[in-house]
Amino acid sequence: MSTTPLPLRSPAPAAEPVSPYESYVYAYPHKTAYRRLPDRPALRKLWADEPQDALSLYLHIPFCEVRCGFCNLFTRIGAPGELTTAYLDALERQAASVREALAPGARFAAAAFGGGTPTFLSAAELTRLCDIAERWMGAELRTVPLSVETSPSTATADRLAVLAERGATRISIGVQSFVEAEARAAVRPQDPAEVAAALDRIRAADVPVLNIDLIYGIDGQTERSWQRSLDAALRWRPEELYLYPLYVRPLTGLGRRESAGPDPAWDAQRLRLYRHGRDHLLAAGYEQVSMRMFRRPPAAGAGSPSGPGGDHACQTDGMIGLGCGARSYTSALHYSFDYAVGMTRIRSIIDDYVSRPAADFTRAEFGWRMTGEEARRRHLLQSVLQAAGMPVAEYRARFGSAPAEDFPAELAAFAARGWLDAAAGPDLLRLSPEGLAHSDALGPMLFSPAVRSQMAGYALK
Repeated sequence: MSTTPLPLRSPAPAAEPVSPYESYVYAYPHKTAYRRLPDRPALRKLWADEPQDALSLYLHIPFCEVRCGFCNLFTRIGAPGELTTAYLDALERQAASVREALAPGARFAAAAFGGGTPTFLSAAELTRLCDIAERWMGAELRTVPLSVETSPSTATADRLAVLAERGATRISIGVQSFVEAEARAAVRPQDPAEVAAALDRIRAADVPVLNIDLIYGIDGQTERSWQRSLDAALRWRPEELYLYPLYVRPLTGLGRRESAGPDPAWDAQRLRLYRHGRDHLLAAGYEQVSMRMFRRPPAAGAGSPSGPGGDHACQTDGMIGLGCGARSYTSALHYSFDYAVGMTRIRSIIDDYVSRPAADFTRAEFGWRMTGEEARRRHLLQSVLQAAGMPVAEYRARFGSAPAEDFPAELAAFAARGWLDAAAGPDLLRLSPEGLAHSDALGPMLFSPAVRSQMAGYALK
């Protein structure tokens, strides 16, 4: 961990964003900045000097029953033959190899199953997935937060029973819109009755946190139809709601038939709907956690709904990702397998993954080496995009410098746009409401020139 100030201060930020919706920053750097690692470093060496008392575990399942028109996740439609069995076999081989590379006392403080759609697996296969996390990796799923993604058609009672029994504390379901015409416009075929039944089953499973994902900016969507979806979701009193702006990305269903160029009218629609949704949820008693995330505060004396294990910090704690679409983080290297969006290439990567022997899971193959500057950028990005902001002392304790010293040009640009909360005082770096609204423009302005260059040079596949 670096504790010395940057020898060179950051350059001027990227050019003025052409849209409030440049890029959704969920991890930094994005996988399109990763490249093949010529030395294929051994995992045992990568993790030898890393803190391992509060790791995060992520298991990736790259299968869905359908692929939505906006989706650019690493997933394929269906799993012919015995592919899910072969995939779990490979996941088990990888888990054994990765666990061998960790210290005997390595501890997991959080876990998540994502995809794809983890509940594409049958109940028996989900049981095996949990066994891989517990028996092979040593994660104590019943004592740490465990988040699992699902879909309306796969959130069946038997699958949910397995997850609840194994300690799931959060179920996240992608609904996107409760308005059938909007779901069709987003190439998200679903039956409203099936959605309602799935939400009823999740509530009946008694998992502490229900999250519902919704999307705004769909063709034809208005404030009135958007509020219909919001109100429909609120009937299940979800502990969390994620409101996502629609993106049209290359090699996706919508991307193949629509231009992804600048569209001021669409930007204005998305900003208008974002503000409407934000204000509606705040009036309903939710608190805003980030541009996307809204949380219902627990009842007095109820404690946090997310369950035990709140000692995990994404800023400093490492992550172990298992599966062909997962990424792992050490302080010095972020790494994964190859990345693709196009279905043909995704299938090829999955086929390669399931055929690998255990020995092929002992090295990192694609990745990004984290310098001291990149660690600073990542910390600032992941902190300042949270509504609560970032204590300056927290940053200084880790890096030995202040954000204003390391990123003067970027922070000055944010302040000039009214994106920083001047009332927060000198000890807290916090976005204004308008800054939060522009998170998807602000975040990319913090990307380093090296990351921007690598992302720009990525060949879509």
